Amino acid sequence: MTHASQARSTAMDDIIVGASLLAGTANVIMQLGRPGVGYGVVESTVESGQVFRHPVKRTRTTLTYLAVATLGTDTERAHYRRAVNGSHAAVRSGESSPVSYNAFDPELQLWVAACLYKGVEDTCAALLDEPDEHSKDEIYARAAALGTTLQVPAEMWPADRAAFAEYWQWGLEQVSIDDTVRDYLHDLVMLRFLPGAVRVPLAPFHRFVTTGFLPQRFREEMGLTWTPRQQRRFDRLMSVIAAVVKRLPRPLRQFPYNLCLADLRRRIRTGRPLV
Repeated sequence: MTHASQARSTAMDDIIVGASLLAGTANVIMQLGRPGVGYGVVESTVESGQVFRHPVKRTRTTLTYLAVATLGTDTERAHYRRAVNGSHAAVRSGESSPVSYNAFDPELQLWVAACLYKGVEDTCAALLDEPDEHSKDEIYARAAALGTTLQVPAEMWPADRAAFAEYWQWGLEQVSIDDTVRDYLHDLVMLRFLPGAVRVPLAPFHRFVTTGFLPQRFREEMGLTWTPRQQRRFDRLMSVIAAVVKRLPRPLRQFPYNLCLADLRRRIRTGRPLV
């Protein structure tokens, strides 16, 4: 292994932390802010991918995708691409769909990948020490796999972080969340896919951290209010969590992503379904 590849691996390994799951629903809102992505999820007929029917399976699939895209090998990503493609084949708009979409559309997949990378940036800023400029560039280059693991051609990934910032601003202009998608997302925010005994005590906290991680553009689309006082509370909370995260050994810091990657490798070895 070359020194350069070691540096890339170390930079990426250091920023993959399980605590980033606190921003998970905020990132889903960002992704579904593009109407084609939003309706692709809301109208999907893929039974196994519906979080309100199979929350554990859906969560495992998503976490495994993130784990293999950021920490896996090219061969593992190829295995997972084939498995996910099988599910995505049925996700396409019908005659009654208000917008046109196709899960194989590289432009929509690029938006999803961009949201995932933006989530990496935001959680890194909230929970970890800021990487140096070289590490930021290395992490950004590696993050292209968030899209290329599926159908995004490598040349579609913005060339550098400055180009990404321009793409992100353009993408924000394409965001529009209507009542149908907003209702679906509010149900996610309020954890309505969980049993009441779990949902009732956790939902207010989940709404708070989700709103805290959302850029203002998405708060407005969702009709979520956010005050300076709430921001101060959120910043204090993140400071406490960050202090814990920074002291954890890497295996604990990366949990559950490392567990999902180990499970994927076991499934590949034993020939079990990957999604």
